Amino acid sequence: MLEEYLHKRREERDILLMTHIVLGYPSFAECRDVIASMVDAGVELMELQIPFSEPMADGPVILRVNQEALARGVRVAECLDLAQEMAAEFEIPFLLMTYYNVLLQYGVERFAERMRAGGIEGSIVPDLPPEEARLYLSALDERALAPIFIFSPNTSDARMHYLVEHAKGFVYCVARKGVTGAETEFSASLERYLARCRAATSLPLAVGFGVREKADVDFLRGKADIAVVGTQTIRVLEEHGVGAVGAFIRSLR
Repeated sequence: MLEEYLHKRREERDILLMTHIVLGYPSFAECRDVIASMVDAGVELMELQIPFSEPMADGPVILRVNQEALARGVRVAECLDLAQEMAAEFEIPFLLMTYYNVLLQYGVERFAERMRAGGIEGSIVPDLPPEEARLYLSALDERALAPIFIFSPNTSDARMHYLVEHAKGFVYCVARKGVTGAETEFSASLERYLARCRAATSLPLAVGFGVREKADVDFLRGKADIAVVGTQTIRVLEEHGVGAVGAFIRSLR
């Protein structure tokens, strides 16, 4: 199980790294190389995003990347095929991230079955609250897959406890209000928010939205279990190429 894996790895490291890529960008071949570089650099788990035309939780960089991947003809089936290939090749857990319209169009049960058959550990669907997720939660539960739910700084304590009733694997804590990619202030207010998150659940806590450098990861040590790096990796890839990705990931330690 994903939660057990994370707890075990936390016994070895004081904080884990999760990276995020958009499947099919810049190409599937380059995705393979980026994933291999990240695994070689020591990431403990990875979030693979299936492109969607209106990724509401994502900032301008990831939005653009989603749209470029779609413009190049990337399709859900190809993304699932690559995710399965990577899960078979590498020993770390892989998660799928996308938006609920993708699951609805593909078929929720069919999507969950592809995840299970492909060795994927769980999924993150930011626009699907538990109140609307009965079919999704049932499909994942039947296949021992982890639905990852999200806390934000304006999530009340009561709402956090409700979300945890449905969450498995870990909880994704967004570091600030808004979308991915903007600057985050790693400060006392973030520390207080993460303390609320910790009080709400015994599941591991992942923190994303604005993690860009080692100082950010260092700030999260002792406050969270997983630092999530997404937009900054895309910037490194676009500015310096695939070969720079591994060095960037290593620099975060």
